Amino acid sequence: MTNTADTLAPRDPRPDLDRLQRLMGLMTGDEKHSPAATSTLDALWVLYDRVLRVSPETFGDRGRDRFLLSKGHGPMAYYAVLAAKGFFPEELLSRFGSYDSPLGHHPDRTLVPGAEIGSGSLGHGLPLAVGSVLGLRAQGLTEPRVWVLIGDAELDEGSNHEALAYAGPAGLEQLRTLVIDNSSATHGWPGGIASRFEAAGWSAETVDGRDHEALYTAFTTPHPGRPRAVVARVEPKHA
Repeated sequence: MTNTADTLAPRDPRPDLDRLQRLMGLMTGDEKHSPAATSTLDALWVLYDRVLRVSPETFGDRGRDRFLLSKGHGPMAYYAVLAAKGFFPEELLSRFGSYDSPLGHHPDRTLVPGAEIGSGSLGHGLPLAVGSVLGLRAQGLTEPRVWVLIGDAELDEGSNHEALAYAGPAGLEQLRTLVIDNSSATHGWPGGIASRFEAAGWSAETVDGRDHEALYTAFTTPHPGRPRAVVARVEPKHA
């Protein structure tokens, strides 16, 4: 399975971001969690546009890449990207959070086309990603990659540390973790977030979370025999 829109040439992200901002603007209400959404927008777009091997047509394929949104509050950027990629009609966005809308304040995998998991309490996504990789391996599927997006504050949760402590020594090369670092965590890590993953045997790198080429390079850097963590450092913006 090939990437949905892979390319080596640098590209101008402004037209894409203009469209995504327009789509995000269709979603209104008091539960938007705008900083949580806008801090993920650039990284999500690079993943879905240039890296993930999944599309509306291939979402049911066993060999697809999986993307798990653990940072589920403020999912507007996620919904905008899914709509832009054709997983569901853009018209659904204006119904965000309404009683009869499939687009809730947290994604529901049974309602949102393209969603792999339902999210709620923070700290579950990375353990689910580890389990997904183990499940794929048990089926003999070693090509699909499992991506999970977590927030820096989620690393306050012990469940994430148990998962990352296991994944490194287990050599879960299919596992990729994207950490959105917008300085919302209660606790810090000497040497930075990436150092926590490196200490557990991961390949890890910190990049500018708004720089599309830096994100793409970090997402596609080889890491044989080890899981990969990309820490995207961003200053939150309000939509």
